[in-house]
Amino acid sequence: MTTAVSAPLPQRICCIGAGYVGGPTMAVIADRCPAITVTVVDLNAARIAAWNDPDLSRLPVYEPGLDQVVGRCRGRNLFFSTAVEEAIAAADMVFLSVNTPTKTRGLGAGQASDLKWVEASARTVAKAAQGHTIVVEKSTLPVRTAEAVKAILGAGVAGKSFSVLSNPEFLAEGTAIGDLEHPDRVLIGGDDPAAIDVLAAVYAHWVSPERILRTNLWSSELSKLTANAFLAQRISSINGIAAFCEATGADVREVARAIGADSRIGPKFLQAGPGFGGSCFQKDILNLVYLCRHYGLEEVAAYWEQVVRLNTWQQHRIARLVVTRLFGTVTGKRLAILGFAFKADTNDTRESPAIRIARDLLEEGAQLMIVDPKVSERQIGLDLGQPAGEGEGSWRLVASVEAAALGADALLLLTEWEQFAALDWMAIAAVMRQPAWLFDARGRADEAAARAAGLNVWRIGQG
Repeated sequence: MTTAVSAPLPQRICCIGAGYVGGPTMAVIADRCPAITVTVVDLNAARIAAWNDPDLSRLPVYEPGLDQVVGRCRGRNLFFSTAVEEAIAAADMVFLSVNTPTKTRGLGAGQASDLKWVEASARTVAKAAQGHTIVVEKSTLPVRTAEAVKAILGAGVAGKSFSVLSNPEFLAEGTAIGDLEHPDRVLIGGDDPAAIDVLAAVYAHWVSPERILRTNLWSSELSKLTANAFLAQRISSINGIAAFCEATGADVREVARAIGADSRIGPKFLQAGPGFGGSCFQKDILNLVYLCRHYGLEEVAAYWEQVVRLNTWQQHRIARLVVTRLFGTVTGKRLAILGFAFKADTNDTRESPAIRIARDLLEEGAQLMIVDPKVSERQIGLDLGQPAGEGEGSWRLVASVEAAALGADALLLLTEWEQFAALDWMAIAAVMRQPAWLFDARGRADEAAARAAGLNVWRIGQG
């Protein structure tokens, strides 16, 4: 259902959570709605300091175009602060955009979402809010989480009232600003039409009315999980076919082009690779699996669980393939890892395929030379569970592909950064130990040029 909106705008918006969703989303709202004062709050003082850094290149989130948006409105109507309760008290509308990681222990460990930060935020809102406040779920949440949020808010001090809405994000990292400024749809779920109108009026400043969709709370919450599950399923599906292509002599790129030309299927998310990563896909599918089992839908749960299993298998498969092609051992061998972020144009490494592949190779005793234009040495150390070092089973972050290739037996292209698509393969091959390999897990390298330079080439999905 779509409706034209003429409701009054909120004067002040507060967003709890200054991460990959909260920061960019609020920046675009502030940019497009200069009459609204937007304050993003977080208990992490270092993160807030980074958002306030005069040098916009040091923002804690890297997204193309984000620095320009923040630069236009920070200090005008966009603010970043650690004064959480003060910002909530002043706000007409509060967004909950906090982390919802997968639980690591207790009931539902490994699958269910850990909602401790959502609960803590709701309790803080119940305590600090004044008058009537619209509370908007922006975090990706299990179905019927709004019931818990409503219960917490309803148990607060008399004289306060709340409306709870679900407004899930549908952003792709690397294109988040474009996704926010030109969304396919904006989804608002709730049971208070007046509150829905207020939030819709915010988006109506730059989103056409027919793209603002209204549902009940539960449909909105489930739509986010379902969208991510369907997208991840396409990735696992094409990666499964890629392995089959390698075994049979087919080419997954040709298969993807053929099936993508079918209007019922379409071409998107049919690029074979090392598997999906990021903060959402695996977490949301596992959450969906947990919820399906909770409601007794075992066959449905098993179907979606297999999507994650195939994704993990693909990453182990690539690591095993590297070892096999390098004469069955990589102990003490230098391997160049091109890309560590889970995808290009982001500094996010959460669930990056490179992590599992690198860990497998470290366990085999490889020396990894890692190149990534946006990921820090500190973050790589946290992800791999060991600091940079030397010798067998070690890794180092280096500044260039040429430096990584020096004396290396192989290069692994794991992130599709544009700079890796056009390399001087003659110069690279000249400094590698022969026979040398290129393992192109993204299908982005100039295969002909690499072969002409004398490299052996494995490309994902090529028989």
